[in-house]
Amino acid sequence: MIAALVAFGTAIAHMSCIALGPACYAAQMAPPQIIESAKQGTLLAPLGTLLAPLGTTFVSAIFVLLGLYALSGAKVIRKLPLLTFGIYAIATLCIIRGLLALQLWVRKPELVTDFALLAAWVWLITGLLYLVGYKVTQRAHAKH
Repeated sequence: MIAALVAFGTAIAHMSCIALGPACYAAQMAPPQIIESAKQGTLLAPLGTLLAPLGTTFVSAIFVLLGLYALSGAKVIRKLPLLTFGIYAIATLCIIRGLLALQLWVRKPELVTDFALLAAWVWLITGLLYLVGYKVTQRAHAKH
């Protein structure tokens, strides 16, 4: 459930950039072209295009999907397709995302902002929550 909250919260945070503008994109470490799009009022930042397929709406939709998989793994909603694969893939990506930033912080701390360090810890822990939470849920339901 915590992993779902992190994923849904991240989706909301990303979507808030559309309303809050360039400063919000910059605070969330968006690529420079996304920040510039937000300043210019073009559709690249809010919708994404072929030049920037990771637009705000697309990224937010991915985080909503991650949250749905967390809820499905916790048996709060119906079982989603490829649930086991999805949970393990999401857990792996979250853990890798966290570890990559943490190893950079250890090697070159001047390149890692406090926000990036916090995000690294959040995603590392979230990945572990996906993994451990799913295993615990599977064991609990196997006993019944």
